[in-house]
Amino acid sequence: MRKPFYKILYAQVIFAIIVGIVLGHFWPNTAVEMKPLGDAFIKLIKMIIGPIIFCTVVSGIAGMRDMKKVGRVGGKALLYFEIVSTFALLIGLCAAHLLKPGVGFNIDPATLDTKAISQYVSKAHGQSSVEFLMHIIPDTIFSAFANGDILQILLVSLFFGSALGVVGDRAKVIHDMVDQVSKVFFHIVHVITKVAPIGAFGAMAFTIGKYGLGSLIPLLKLIGTFYFTAVVFVLVVLGTIARFTGFSIIRFVAYIKEELLIVLGTSSSEAALPHLMEKMERLGCSKPVVGLVVPTGYSFNLDGTNIYMTLAVVFIAQATGIDLTLWQQLTILAVAMLTSKGASGVTGSGFITLAATLAVVPDIPVAGMVLILGIDRFMSECRALTNIIGNGVATVVVSAWERELDRPRLARVLRGDDDSAGLADAGQGAR
Repeated sequence: MRKPFYKILYAQVIFAIIVGIVLGHFWPNTAVEMKPLGDAFIKLIKMIIGPIIFCTVVSGIAGMRDMKKVGRVGGKALLYFEIVSTFALLIGLCAAHLLKPGVGFNIDPATLDTKAISQYVSKAHGQSSVEFLMHIIPDTIFSAFANGDILQILLVSLFFGSALGVVGDRAKVIHDMVDQVSKVFFHIVHVITKVAPIGAFGAMAFTIGKYGLGSLIPLLKLIGTFYFTAVVFVLVVLGTIARFTGFSIIRFVAYIKEELLIVLGTSSSEAALPHLMEKMERLGCSKPVVGLVVPTGYSFNLDGTNIYMTLAVVFIAQATGIDLTLWQQLTILAVAMLTSKGASGVTGSGFITLAATLAVVPDIPVAGMVLILGIDRFMSECRALTNIIGNGVATVVVSAWERELDRPRLARVLRGDDDSAGLADAGQGAR
């Protein structure tokens, strides 16, 4: 029998978001005090992300026993990420020029109070390619998990899984143990997810109570431009990729609606990472591909953040009356391609990477970030939503490239005919 609608997770999250908006609008002081609820939920999820990535990646690679295949999957994923990320950056740039959200502001940068953004500017710095690569290597194996750095955990997992694969049958006990521990951690995720409505309520109430719906009015054109551009990117770019791969982007978005609502409520795509990995396996993607593509995509495939970066930079230039040359815009694209790799799915990271981008493009005043500080939280939600959809699509595409996508299962699940099936068969892929 169908569950009553009030017992369905996405219905509970929608209700919690609505209640949070109402509380934030009418009782802002009380709403701001709800912030710990959202923060606690995100911390619970972050607590479990490291072990889940480790177990999933180790199990998948050890099962391959073919390092050439690991390199091939990783190479295809990175190639896909760079191509799609470039499209996202270009679309953000084009949208800013076509819709001109910053034209008419005529702001003098000298009149802006930069105290409010000092904490973000202090955290931001231009990161060279060497610094970025060095940061991926943790100080110790355990520090990667202690810091919760996804790329560092992924590197440790790659080494551990590769070693298990080389040792072979002699390490079967360890391999089996990792599989069993993985099931335990996913069960913990399901327990944590039950409180997602509380986390969504707390985060949304704080956002509305802190910044108020009134803060949106002066910059509605920028917000509308960003949301419109993100929707176009999902429907046109990701939709075209999905069609060539053999599935509907609309049905895919409907399939991950629970994860999207959690992201909407918390403004953090990391809050849905464990569930996304589980659902991609259920969809018919092979476990090794899911284990490699999803965690890597959270640092290398941030489509929403890329759109935001170029759009926000040009907006600030337009608002402060700066005409950017073609060379300056190409510089922005190159810099944003690197700085966006340092962003994670957590609220505020996009604003920090924007500061890092502006820091190495001196023609645009960093002080201009003050203009969008009050609405960044509202755009953070759209960034996170676009990021998670993009990573889901990437996982299906790479699985298809590897011929490890169970297409009949994909069709059944997206039609809603086979969503209740277990994960045991889902990770097998097409053999």
